[in-house]
Amino acid sequence: MNNKPIYVTQPSLPLLAEFNTYLEKIWSSKILTNGGEMHQALERELCDYLGVEYVSLFNNGTIALLTAIQALGIKGDVITTPYSFVATAHSLLWNGIKPIFVDIDPISMNMDPNKIEEAITPATTAIMPVHCYGNACDIVAIGDIARKHSLKVIYDAAHAFAVKDHDGRSLLNHGDLSVLSFHATKVFNTFEGGAIVCRTKEMKARIDQLKNFGFVDEVTVAAPGINGKMSEVNAAFGLLQLKTIDSVLSKRKNVACYYRAELSDVKGIKLTEQASFERSNNSYFPLLIMSDFPVSRDELYQRFKEVNIFSRRYFYPLISDFPMYNHLESSSKQNLPVAGEIAKQIICLPIHTELDLEDLERIVTVIRTC
Repeated sequence: MNNKPIYVTQPSLPLLAEFNTYLEKIWSSKILTNGGEMHQALERELCDYLGVEYVSLFNNGTIALLTAIQALGIKGDVITTPYSFVATAHSLLWNGIKPIFVDIDPISMNMDPNKIEEAITPATTAIMPVHCYGNACDIVAIGDIARKHSLKVIYDAAHAFAVKDHDGRSLLNHGDLSVLSFHATKVFNTFEGGAIVCRTKEMKARIDQLKNFGFVDEVTVAAPGINGKMSEVNAAFGLLQLKTIDSVLSKRKNVACYYRAELSDVKGIKLTEQASFERSNNSYFPLLIMSDFPVSRDELYQRFKEVNIFSRRYFYPLISDFPMYNHLESSSKQNLPVAGEIAKQIICLPIHTELDLEDLERIVTVIRTC
């Protein structure tokens, strides 16, 4: 029996020979960073592909989150979700901001808008939702709440590359800023990288200053910025990735459709709500392991590992369970019952472009033979 390892995610890579062509241009120019030709080209092409007005590239998504908070001058308390990767809340702590966790919707697994308004206090200045698994938050409800209470909104859109809203527009056009991750595990990657999407020339100028130490020109520093610039090598890789991204999205959709067809009748398995292709990029394939499944979620996780299949309990534990957050009043289990329950049930199956039919059959067989 084939026992090759199957990983939960695997990056899509361009042909090495094509990448070498771009590297030769970089070697010839000797410009490795500071907004060179590749960097400028990738910003333009991402704007065109994503349907957004302004993109500022970063060396990773976490630095982009930190900078987005600085760019909007956010202080005080920020309402966010415990059901995310730790970078979401870490970006708040690093800016001296107190995260206020609210519970999630049991269907979308995104922040429950009904819980946001209850958590607003005079200290609240912003909301930081996450488009979990690439599925859109309730952008209308969140926008209404933000306007009513004069709050800023930064969307952590790390999972949401190329996702569109109900009107067919980029999901990244909502909120004050949207932050992307181009980490190797993402649908679109630049080895490491990220971006902030904004809608005005003035805001892009501010973001670009902040990611370059606050420099306005050679002798003028206007803000206490950081070094968040993307290198030319990463940008060149991104330009190549854009050439095949539609094929990547199509293949991921095929994997998701296979899982849905093969697992929809398995007792004790709950498939998450299916989003349309326009609204989802199939960045993950999460399942909920219910109490009537023959084994627990953690036992299934171990059974996968025993046959060299590496799933992921994503997101488990909750951010609010970690020691730098669990002392907060909003981290109490009573405040987050839905998130706490889903964190104990969730498992993400492998999904990437390198999976073949034999791989998928191996994965499904583990579940069906429990």
